[in-house]
Amino acid sequence: MENSIKPKLSEGQIGAIAERVCGKRADSFKELSDGWANAAYLIALEDGQEVILKAAPAAGTRMMRYEKGLMKAEVETMRLVKKDGRVPVPQIIAHDSTCELADCEYFVMEKLDGVPYNKIKRELPAEQRESIEYELGQYNRLVNELRGDRFGLYAEPAEAGAAWRDVFHRLLVSVLEDGEEAGVELPVDYAAIRQEVAARLHVLDAVTEPRLVHWDIWDGNVFVKDGRIAGIIDFERALWGDPLIEAYFGRFVASDAFLRGYGFKNGLSKEQRQRRLLYDLYLDLILCVECAFRGYTDLGHISWTKSNLADGWNRFLTQFEL
Repeated sequence: MENSIKPKLSEGQIGAIAERVCGKRADSFKELSDGWANAAYLIALEDGQEVILKAAPAAGTRMMRYEKGLMKAEVETMRLVKKDGRVPVPQIIAHDSTCELADCEYFVMEKLDGVPYNKIKRELPAEQRESIEYELGQYNRLVNELRGDRFGLYAEPAEAGAAWRDVFHRLLVSVLEDGEEAGVELPVDYAAIRQEVAARLHVLDAVTEPRLVHWDIWDGNVFVKDGRIAGIIDFERALWGDPLIEAYFGRFVASDAFLRGYGFKNGLSKEQRQRRLLYDLYLDLILCVECAFRGYTDLGHISWTKSNLADGWNRFLTQFEL
């Protein structure tokens, strides 16, 4: 997605990074356009090896409150999952936050085999999609089996807490504060959101154990090769929280195969569906408010985020039984 905060690295900067990190000359490179915040480049080295360079927005770029320290969080969580060894993730080759070679933090990782699932999903037969999504449910559960000692964003341990209810409430309110400060006009009243959310937070009291949550496992972050999952990327928004906040449990995805692979043979309970309504609203708010911070050029997407939030708000009020 094109926006105004992605860093644009020069040929010289990319070459210098390749030399320092890999000890090899960069023969060629191309920017990958799929990311929504960070820039990513595919670099072909002189010996034929290919690596991925991911670069964060320049220091001082205005970001949303929950987006502090994302790159460090991504590197650390990927290393954590890699060390656990049960879920395929790329090897981190190097991470540099000094801004010496470029005016931004960056890391270099191995290039995964395969292609993003979203690019081939519609072409695959139903039984193959079912197999992939069943496998994804299994992998997502393995990520969530990693336990922490506090709730909160991986990138912000200072904002951690012992109660998921309180931590999630702060996360959602922080998005509202971002929107108010940026002058974002929502299709819903800010005060009404605060009031209605607060009245429903009690359903989060059932969540008592912090689990590692990827939070951004959507089809574009899942690489597939020969009908199997080759790897999962983009852990930057990882947090210690409720596994039900994971994207594949949300309303944008309807996959019985994923649920079965994860271990939900009979779907979600009423209380679990209520938790999901809170998490869906949280995502809808982020999608709308972040437009003011990213500088998106796609006016159609900006318009969609507002109508999506209006629809989500109506769903939140009508489907949540107090």
